[in-house]
Amino acid sequence: MSISTSFDSALGYAALTVAGQVRKCNEDALLCCPQLCLWAVADGMGGHGRGELASALALETLHRLVACGQDLRSAVQGADAAVLAAAETRVGGYGMGASLVAVRFAGADFQLAWAGDSRAYRIGGDSIRQLTRDHTWVQTMVDAGRLTQEEASRHPLRNLVTRCLGLNHDMLAVELVQGRLDQGERLLLCSDGLTRELSDARIQHLCAHTLSLDTLVGALVGAAERMGGSDNISCIALGLAAPPARTEERPRGFLRRLLKSAGKMSGARLRRKIDARSAPGALARMAAYRPVA
Repeated sequence: MSISTSFDSALGYAALTVAGQVRKCNEDALLCCPQLCLWAVADGMGGHGRGELASALALETLHRLVACGQDLRSAVQGADAAVLAAAETRVGGYGMGASLVAVRFAGADFQLAWAGDSRAYRIGGDSIRQLTRDHTWVQTMVDAGRLTQEEASRHPLRNLVTRCLGLNHDMLAVELVQGRLDQGERLLLCSDGLTRELSDARIQHLCAHTLSLDTLVGALVGAAERMGGSDNISCIALGLAAPPARTEERPRGFLRRLLKSAGKMSGARLRRKIDARSAPGALARMAAYRPVA
């Protein structure tokens, strides 16, 4: 299990990944790089160490290419090429692959890129919206009207991905979405180990009733484990830091009005006026605003 949490001047994040209740190995991997405003979740596939290698290699390559100045789509395609190359040179590497979802921020604006069934959600106090579309066989059937979402969630082929890193040598078609995160909203990146156990409504409820980001990722992963935790579970939650509280101006205005009349009063009369208005501490604060003679 690993967890990280941090804030920069505008954007906070927390991340958590666990093996779950059934699997001994965790083939998920997380990338949290606030220096590049880059976050990603990769879900490795292949078993016997192949999935773990694929997810780690995908995120390592993504980070390196973005740091070298590549755009998000090109960097994900480069990560795909790296996974394919590793599968060809590694004994028993056939079948190695990874699902990936990544985001880059510029202030409150963001760009998402993904391939596979790892997801991104935009979540408000009373709303949740899936920003990604699963690259799976069941999603294709839903789009064609041959399955309902409920049927797709229970279908025996629900884990069959149609697009991912390491699948074939064709240029990977990376999908992109752009958006802007509002104050109070959360952007959630997650592997299918989370969404397999928790409905969208349950995810939104936990987000709405959890104050901090680190508490939120713990609550999401814990809830998924309690529902069975049949797969590795990973998520990254991001949100804008709260703006500074506005300074109350009314007391300052009161003191200004008080000082304006101070020159016409004796010290005793001024003291009585402050006492009469029940302004505790006003005499101490007066020193900061005392006019220069």
